[in-house]
Amino acid sequence: MASAAYLPFVVQAVLAASITAVIIGASHLLGQRARHTPIKDSAYECGIAGQGVVHTRFSVKFFVTALLFMLFDLEIVILLPWVFIYREFLHQHISVLGPILFFIFVLTLGLVYEVRKGALEWER
Repeated sequence: MASAAYLPFVVQAVLAASITAVIIGASHLLGQRARHTPIKDSAYECGIAGQGVVHTRFSVKFFVTALLFMLFDLEIVILLPWVFIYREFLHQHISVLGPILFFIFVLTLGLVYEVRKGALEWER
């Protein structure tokens, strides 16, 4: 009977894996590099051949900003379920405001630290 509880998860995992396999397979079969012809394999830039380095290096600032975005985006992912189930906790007389306020306080301290260190300044 316990295995029936996992059935939705198994169905979703199989569906996700099969969709991924179909998309990757279609990309290899029908993609840009599928037929090796000089025209399909060449880079197209408004009819002008590319010059210089094709893959430029990104600044470390870009990666730091991306990581900070992911960190604070994760905060929203954690807070949204809390907002939706907060009413149920109130009906059961369970206080969850303290731990969530502590969580927000720690994240705010992290943001203040990053701003003081200049992690969000592009000019530096």
